[in-house]
Amino acid sequence: MARWAIAIHGGAGVDPNLPEHRQEEAKRVLARCLQVGVDALRSGAAALDVVEAVVRELESDPFFNSGRGSALTRLGTVEMEASIMDGRGRRCGAVSGVSTVKNPVSLARLVMDKSPHSYLAFDGAEQFARDQGLEVVDNSYFITEDNVGMLKLAKEANSILFDYRIPLAGSETCGAQAASSDNSHGNGMVMNGLPISIYAPETVGCAVVDSSGHTAAATSTGGLMNKMTGRIGDSPLIGSGTYACGACAVSCTGEGEAIIRSTLARDVAAVMEYRGAGLQEAVDYCVKERLDEGFAGLIAVSGTGEVAYGFNCTGMFRGCATEDGFMEVGIWE
Repeated sequence: MARWAIAIHGGAGVDPNLPEHRQEEAKRVLARCLQVGVDALRSGAAALDVVEAVVRELESDPFFNSGRGSALTRLGTVEMEASIMDGRGRRCGAVSGVSTVKNPVSLARLVMDKSPHSYLAFDGAEQFARDQGLEVVDNSYFITEDNVGMLKLAKEANSILFDYRIPLAGSETCGAQAASSDNSHGNGMVMNGLPISIYAPETVGCAVVDSSGHTAAATSTGGLMNKMTGRIGDSPLIGSGTYACGACAVSCTGEGEAIIRSTLARDVAAVMEYRGAGLQEAVDYCVKERLDEGFAGLIAVSGTGEVAYGFNCTGMFRGCATEDGFMEVGIWE
């Protein structure tokens, strides 16, 4: 019997000045969703079912940027994307441009299980969801008052705005920050040309190995605030935002364009397979050597029950648990 393990994330790149109550709220959501996965694994659930269930839970909570609470496009609408991968046979499914499907990760699962394809997008993905009987809702279900306010700030700054969770009471400050890319802000770190104080992508993901040694990973996001319609990031791209094989399962978060260029998730597996590296060693190498000037983070589990994470920015919302009783939820180093 293999040892099960699970890791989850809610986004990399966290404002070091994030209010304490927001930090605690994030930890509560992460702990609750992590427990969903732990309970399922203890009952003998398969890795693929667990990653879908956990990401559905994350999609349903408006705190993070996936499902309800997703970032808004320039037009004020939501376009979501998700992917899922089964380490057994490296089967996968992915969707982009989804605007009415309540849980995009479940649609990605159906693309994998019920279609001859690996990836569907926009109208084709929406029609497939209806054909399969998935729950659909009006686009307004995904839109929150906070997001509408932050989209307004982003438009005023003529910028793609990342941290739309900053309280609206600070809108003047937020707007000024969004309009600037001066490295002197905060701790000096800039992500995608913006000060870290307004950056928090909050994509969600889960990586699991079950008691049979099978791995799976899933990632889901609403993308970037004020993004162009039709923009696709790393989250639905197999090998970039999501990957699973016999060696490991990986879910990434951060600057999507940098993750795409580096095929970050697949590279973790490649370093393990071709260099014989352990899981944490492979994660550390890829975060340090493969992102060039980009900022990102990732979570991973190995086929033997290890968990690992890494990020090269100021923090990452994350949690993990293993069969031997270890459980942790954290944000900072």
